[in-house]
Amino acid sequence: MKTQNFYIIDFDSTFTQVEALDELARISLAKHPDREAIYQKIEDYTNLAMEGKLSFSESLAQRVKLLEANEEDLQKLIKHLKKKVSKSFSRNAEFFKKHADEVLIVSGGFKEFITPVVSQYHIKKENIYANTFVTTGDGKIIDYDHANPLSEEGGKVKLMHQLQLQGDLYGIGDGYSDYQLRESGLIKKFYAFTENIARESIVTKADHVTPSFDEFLYVNNLPRAISYPKNRILCLVIGDVPADTITFLKKDGFSIRHKAEFEEKYVGDVGMMLLADGEKIEEEKLKRAVKLKTIGYLGNAKNKFSLQTCNEMGIVVFDDPKGNPRNSLFIPKRVADFMNKGTTYLSSNFPNLQLPAIDKSHRLIHIHKNVPGIMAQINNIFAKHNINIVGQFLMTKGEIGYAITDINAEYDKQLFKSLKKIEHTIKFRVLY
Repeated sequence: MKTQNFYIIDFDSTFTQVEALDELARISLAKHPDREAIYQKIEDYTNLAMEGKLSFSESLAQRVKLLEANEEDLQKLIKHLKKKVSKSFSRNAEFFKKHADEVLIVSGGFKEFITPVVSQYHIKKENIYANTFVTTGDGKIIDYDHANPLSEEGGKVKLMHQLQLQGDLYGIGDGYSDYQLRESGLIKKFYAFTENIARESIVTKADHVTPSFDEFLYVNNLPRAISYPKNRILCLVIGDVPADTITFLKKDGFSIRHKAEFEEKYVGDVGMMLLADGEKIEEEKLKRAVKLKTIGYLGNAKNKFSLQTCNEMGIVVFDDPKGNPRNSLFIPKRVADFMNKGTTYLSSNFPNLQLPAIDKSHRLIHIHKNVPGIMAQINNIFAKHNINIVGQFLMTKGEIGYAITDINAEYDKQLFKSLKKIEHTIKFRVLY
């Protein structure tokens, strides 16, 4: 009999991008004359507890005391938190629907704001474990339930001892209380979630660092919205580029390395490149960059590297021959759009294909030489594997053929092998 898995997920700075009590303070104390000083105190108490430098119970007591919040403030907070769900959790909503019995939210936060946020992701109310507020008759928050084990130091460990779940437990979180589950031996692995914040004292203790929920699902071979986590795609930025271009790509989840030149150690692994105006790529290095999918050039790419080689290798190029100094994000947005959706609109060497994302489907990209009969071969393979096509696009430009197919069926790896074996195939990949 297969062992059941349970996924123990933290809320603050994990399921959501923010610390909810910090955000509640900004709402409840908005008109307080000393609000900035109080905000800082609350934030300090949060960080000290998350890093294991202050007991959780003491941190919680001090923060609640400083809040001066009421139920009206809570409603504003809930509305705000619903917009602050971590991107990688949000895009994997389907996972929570399919694994509702196995997902537990375990948090030192409060049910009053956690339940409305996570319930919209099909997480069962009985699987949400958190503290609860104590309020006065007019709705003012004055305390919390001290009998709840989650209000105590080591509360998550105490709770999991009480639950006595039978199976393999995996913990995902950003703080010391999450690591304590691993330290206690109650969970099989602890994944330090760093999409929103990376606490060095926690990261060094983790079994695995997961910069996104996609990464967690990927390493555990679980169903996910994108086939390959973006944090595993190396984006090499070369030269003097505006800081906001790097920030944009970082926020989108790619693994960024900013270097003065195209260093040899990155040649075999680079998946994306963004080059400052004036930078060049040596032909010999370009030919060995077999994982490279796209190049963004912040200027005119003519004579800076071989477009012909890019065509032969299926590398999509975006450049800005006229220069666009007012919009430094023009090129990085094109590059990210290609990586995320397969869009080649305004590329220098590929057919201009602009596509909407299609929900609940898998998107497959097939780049090939522009010769007759390729689409017939692609569709014959889909037919042999009983694949239902929900959308298909083909455009050609010169010697390049670019086909995108959206399918809604489950697929096996043999399908990919067959598509890659089609004669004149240049590059094939699964987007999501």
